Amino acid sequence: MRGQWIGKYAGSTDGTLILNIDETPESFVGLAYVRPTDKSLPASAAYFKTDDKSLSQKVVAHVNPIDPRNGFQCLWDDIKHLYGDNISHSQKADVLIELLEGTLRITATTDIGVKFSSEINPPRETDESLITGNIMSWSDFKTHIALRSKSNFLFRGQQKPWRLRTAFHRRGRYRMSHFTEQDVRQLHRRLSAITTHYFNLSVAEENGAFFNLMQHHGYPTPLLDWSRSPYVAAFFAFRDSPIDFIGDGNVRIYVFNEQEWCQHFQQIQNLDPAFLHLSVMEFIAIDNPRLVPQQSVTTVTNIDDIESYILERESESKTRYIEAIDIPAKEREAEYVNKDVALF
Repeated sequence: MRGQWIGKYAGSTDGTLILNIDETPESFVGLAYVRPTDKSLPASAAYFKTDDKSLSQKVVAHVNPIDPRNGFQCLWDDIKHLYGDNISHSQKADVLIELLEGTLRITATTDIGVKFSSEINPPRETDESLITGNIMSWSDFKTHIALRSKSNFLFRGQQKPWRLRTAFHRRGRYRMSHFTEQDVRQLHRRLSAITTHYFNLSVAEENGAFFNLMQHHGYPTPLLDWSRSPYVAAFFAFRDSPIDFIGDGNVRIYVFNEQEWCQHFQQIQNLDPAFLHLSVMEFIAIDNPRLVPQQSVTTVTNIDDIESYILERESESKTRYIEAIDIPAKEREAEYVNKDVALF
């Protein structure tokens, strides 16, 4: 049952359901975002916790409205004037959640009589990328990137053609609210004793810089590292390949069209809004000097299956946002590779 489940629901209203479920030693804990297709109705966030870990659960979910002006949860009294006198909002719901043959089935009835149901296919679990890589030699790769304006693109190097996925999601975690309310605050208390700068988490730039500091010291965050330099990306792609490697494996470099993406999609600083997002951020390098030579840029996301999300946006907009280039790992020791990435 653990995972990020995304699908449609129907009933008294219809819309999109995003359900993030974490697993604890004793139970499942979930946060659902319910977004009606009818924009005259408010979106909602619903929390629940099961009594045990059986795959059929009856739970009471506690429901909060989402403020459409900022994407944050709020009190109904704060926003009901935006929706008119005929609209009301639920405070709780009786929910049946069942995992049957891999499909998550949900039926719910709220305290004001709203009913809906949903059947959601299982999320993708494989580490294999959905993006077919273009196989190139190192020389061909340099020619390829020379034909485009590198200021419009971001690059990410990986040892293998794994799918794009944050360390947070790779650890089997899905509730961003728990990450921000528990992990970040606990780390902030502990790290403040050893950092030269006291990070004020109420300031957006410092909050982002603290997240990036966590990321660059190995803590699993919902961030993905990119670089404005293809050669920095190549360094990270090749660095773990054995010196004497003679096999047929490839390293991978992703190329992300930042300019087109940012033009088409809103870039937000709220880590966990009531909708899916992938946002490009450049954080200031407080106590994190490696950001500068690495020409570091970060994508922030609440999405587990990033590639499916990007490919769906490509299909909708008829614009290519992502490509993958696979270079033979045995070229690691080629003289021109060493020379080109030696500075990094």
